[in-house]
Amino acid sequence: MIPLPTLYYFLCYAWNRLPEPAVLQASEAAPFHRPWGLLAQVLLHGTRRLLKQGLPRTFENQEAELTSLRGRVELAPSLGRGLLARGRAICTFDELGAASPLLRLLAQTLDQLATASDLPLALRRELSHLRQRLPGGAVAVPRPTAATFRELRRQRPDGQLAFLLHVCELVWLTALPEPTAGGRSRFADFRRDEALMARLFEQFTRNFFRREQRRYRVYAETIAWQAEAQQPDDLALLPTMLTDTTLEAPERKIILDTKYYTAALRPRYDRQRLISPHLYQLYAYLQNQQPAPGQALEGILLYPAATQAVDVRYTLGGHPVRVVTLNLHQPWAGIARDLLSLIA
Repeated sequence: MIPLPTLYYFLCYAWNRLPEPAVLQASEAAPFHRPWGLLAQVLLHGTRRLLKQGLPRTFENQEAELTSLRGRVELAPSLGRGLLARGRAICTFDELGAASPLLRLLAQTLDQLATASDLPLALRRELSHLRQRLPGGAVAVPRPTAATFRELRRQRPDGQLAFLLHVCELVWLTALPEPTAGGRSRFADFRRDEALMARLFEQFTRNFFRREQRRYRVYAETIAWQAEAQQPDDLALLPTMLTDTTLEAPERKIILDTKYYTAALRPRYDRQRLISPHLYQLYAYLQNQQPAPGQALEGILLYPAATQAVDVRYTLGGHPVRVVTLNLHQPWAGIARDLLSLIA
């Protein structure tokens, strides 16, 4: 599994946020053995910075019984309770405040981590104390769902808030109910979730190249099939070809596909071989590409190194193809160097 210091870089690049020295220093001073300790430290640092900068203020819908009209008068409940005769009315109105849904989620997540049974007591106290500095009070709210996070993402939070939203989502994704532990929580190690880690590995790699080099334009590309059909509508039945990462310069184009597997080779008939569906997929991408005149086209299959290191090169269909592993257990400087060397 990915070491925790590397995991922090991994998450930062995946969620398009540069790593911060203060978080790394805090993690080195109080090292954690499980990822939720790291997530707690990231939330502590991010929330403190948010409070120092000033909480973002948003308009919230309010309903109240008032003596002067404001916003929209709710006639039915006002008449039903006989308020108008007494010079009062129930009104709904927007009010500028700091208790936004995202900040309430942040407070709820800090509460959740503060009950984690295997976090150090000092860290749990810090989480609880920081939570008290956020608006909202100790109000019981439902557990966040996938719909909660979809709605919050639609609001397009910027910078620090967007990063904290990702961290909160990961905390709730891995939080497990523990009804016999007096309300305390425990968490699953999300590094064991291959589907989740595969998405993060893809996002991490693509965003790393977007930030750390200037030669290539970096994007995820939809490739059109070089195909014909007797009925034009039949072409819509072909599967979509979407690259993980395409790096394009005037003279060179690289299709880089990431695969988060425990090994780049599989045993077959007593021999180790490359994973055929991965190679077929990359080959299809290359064969259906139409590079610009004078533009060299190549492909890379990138795996995390787990059981063994692999670095092999072929020419397939006239295009260079490299299958290579990335050692995520080395210091970050080595990881960054190895990634940049892939496109040098």
